[in-house]
Amino acid sequence: MKIGIIGLGKMGETIVQGLRRSPDAHALSISGTTRSAESAAEASKRLNIECHTDNQKLATASDVILLCVKPHQSEKVLRSISEQLDSRKLLISIVASITTEQLHDWSGKTPAAIIRTMPNTPCLIGEGMTVLCAGPGAEQNHVAKAKQIFETVGKTAVIEESLMDGATGLSGCGPAYIYLIIEALSEAGVKVGLPRKISTLLAAQTLLGASKMVLDRAAHPAALKDEVTTPAGCTIDGLMALEEGKLRVTLIKAVLAAAKRSKTLRG
Repeated sequence: MKIGIIGLGKMGETIVQGLRRSPDAHALSISGTTRSAESAAEASKRLNIECHTDNQKLATASDVILLCVKPHQSEKVLRSISEQLDSRKLLISIVASITTEQLHDWSGKTPAAIIRTMPNTPCLIGEGMTVLCAGPGAEQNHVAKAKQIFETVGKTAVIEESLMDGATGLSGCGPAYIYLIIEALSEAGVKVGLPRKISTLLAAQTLLGASKMVLDRAAHPAALKDEVTTPAGCTIDGLMALEEGKLRVTLIKAVLAAAKRSKTLRG
């Protein structure tokens, strides 16, 4: 399978590295483009793949084309490669907020299958969360192929496109919320006398462990919370302080605000 990545930025490079680690790496031919010859040469040397600046050449040679550019660049790029997108191609977009209908229109109502995705930054360490939705022309085999690509950098979930803005507000933006929580917990540790390095370790590993408990045990977070909360113990006092500070509703509002903003980015 020939995979071409338009826009070898941080996420594009991460996908290349994930594919290189996959069991099917030997069967993949990967290439990419950047905006300048200099950055293309650097990326080619760094990733050991063919890299250039010709998006039309890349689209012609690729079975799967990953669009990894900024939202404001996507229309121009798609219009420039529209003639290369035929029914044998799969176009996968990681562009935030841009709908499959827009992708379809900007690519000249291409017969190529289209899939929209939203990965998040933990993909950089192989622990990402990518949501996918099928667009025009996309069948189950196309979705399976997209899942296979993004499962090299984390977990995937397939949703309806109407839910993509919500997923962007939750998992796409979510790492920033978690970093803020870790920072706050770390500051609290310093306040009670812990060295900052130790305090940050305790906060970050606690969130990592708690998250893994939710995933591995497939239990409701409330049930796991109850396991920690012993009668008349320390945890219930901490939970009461969090409820008084409206942490729960504040996090809900954060996701809603980010989801709303995602809709406005479409223009």
